[in-house]
Amino acid sequence: MTDFDRVGSAGLPGDPGSPSGETDLRRVGANPDHWYPVALSRKVRRGRAAGAAFAGERIALYRGESGAVHALEDRCAHRQVPLSMGVVEGETLRCCYHAWAYRGDGRISQIPYLARGDGRPPRGVRGYPVREAYGLVFVFPGDPAKAADTPLPELPDFGSPQYRTMTFSRTVRCHYSFMHENLLDMNHQFLHRGVVGRLRPELLGFASDQRSVEARYLFTHTGGKRNRSAELLAGAGIGGGASSDVMTIRTLYPYQTLDLVPGDAEHPAFRLWAVYVPDGAEQRTCRAYGLLMIKKPGVPAALHMAWPFIRRFAERVFAEDRMAVEAEQRAWDEQGEDRNHEVFPLILDVRQVLRENGVPLRPPAAVCDTACDGTAPPRPHGPSDRRAPRVP
Repeated sequence: MTDFDRVGSAGLPGDPGSPSGETDLRRVGANPDHWYPVALSRKVRRGRAAGAAFAGERIALYRGESGAVHALEDRCAHRQVPLSMGVVEGETLRCCYHAWAYRGDGRISQIPYLARGDGRPPRGVRGYPVREAYGLVFVFPGDPAKAADTPLPELPDFGSPQYRTMTFSRTVRCHYSFMHENLLDMNHQFLHRGVVGRLRPELLGFASDQRSVEARYLFTHTGGKRNRSAELLAGAGIGGGASSDVMTIRTLYPYQTLDLVPGDAEHPAFRLWAVYVPDGAEQRTCRAYGLLMIKKPGVPAALHMAWPFIRRFAERVFAEDRMAVEAEQRAWDEQGEDRNHEVFPLILDVRQVLRENGVPLRPPAAVCDTACDGTAPPRPHGPSDRRAPRVP
């Protein structure tokens, strides 16, 4: 464990990326042995089916008449037509083409026209462990035997009477690792100068271990016009006046959190939880889910009135971040490798965490190679063995 007062080391040569022969982080896949949100709960309506995805695996979600959500591999075992196009009947999902019916575990419950003596039907398709929490539908895309012992992220302030939550769900065309780096590296505030003015982030220290990196920053406003919504979001505003606002950001694989505590406060003015769920098999696109929990002021009506302005501010900041990380991804695509020359020790550490906890990307041909009995092809379920050595 690294001491929290660590603020850097001299003489770091930069990130051990592909130019030096080590594993290119942008070729490391997200570890499937965690709970990942794949939809907003309100988007999966009772008696309806919807499509989702994780790293190239298409998933059909449907909510039965009981209100329970089920998650199946999004293909009928008969003709491969997406089950997300199907019809919900009670707790089963019926394919829209030949009306084959599936239970919530993926087993076939009925083939309407099958007669005695006809060919033996397949067992069904893959069913995913699924849970609902925080207004999100989570699935466990990895080894289902590990699902019960793998906890959901803990968000004690979600639903607290002291906080109100704003939910975000946006597609970002980049590898999920760019998103982790963007949030942890607050030295990019120049990007947001038109929104928050000129901010000077000072790294107070950071700590890292095999699965996490945590950093603390002190923000000081040094000039420029600040967006009024930033002040509404953070009380006196990030770095406003003579404040000593401290921001703590943490990657705890595969999730991220951010807390902002004003200098004169005991509790965070806001807390952010985020995760970046890969979409395609090459994982060059992800779906960013965020829960922004904002502390209610003494006059609750003030937050209600400010809500649309805070959302507009948050969306603008996110749009600028998305512009930058998508540009990074385009550069990677054009160059065919990671040519970044990173010198910030904090980001070197988070890259190491993402490498060590990720898994090798599967070959594209294996993504949809599923047996007719519904069993999935072999895939890595643990951290990658191709670990890059830590930078001294």
